[in-house]
Amino acid sequence: MRRSFRYLLLALLGGTIVVIDQVTKLSIMQSMRLHESIPIIPNLFSLTYIRNPGAAFGLLAGSSNAFRMVFFGVTSLFALVLLGTILFRLPEKDWMGQISIAGILGGAIGNLIDRLRYGEVIDFLDVYVDSYHWPAFNVADSAISVGVVFLIVHFAFEKKDVPLLPQELPPAS
Repeated sequence: MRRSFRYLLLALLGGTIVVIDQVTKLSIMQSMRLHESIPIIPNLFSLTYIRNPGAAFGLLAGSSNAFRMVFFGVTSLFALVLLGTILFRLPEKDWMGQISIAGILGGAIGNLIDRLRYGEVIDFLDVYVDSYHWPAFNVADSAISVGVVFLIVHFAFEKKDVPLLPQELPPAS
């Protein structure tokens, strides 16, 4: 498959994640009040509109707006450059790795858009058992998480051709 076509498909995947992420967040913001919760599966899953000024699990939420904007701006740009570099360096036949990275990139861009527009990330997927809640998340967070898990599994089970050391080579005949 031509390299440019492959990158087009990967950009389409990442772009689709960004669009779905932004459309779902916009829908939540337009149809719900902040902190409103709508149970979907009782004692398990609700749509709950919150705004997270911090990182994953609310880390750094208490920091100043200026610090968070600089910190998240720099780390987001670093992550995007790193992911882009990894994507372009993966072997052409490594579809699983490429799809995983494209998903992570799409999620990272979706959350970066929120940070640039609102100074915080819109979260609304609330998973819990009775009163024990997992931190709320969104489509972008899901794409990042799934992409990271697939990448870890992929690299853990990837078969590599390991070159033999000189002392392991068969004797010359």
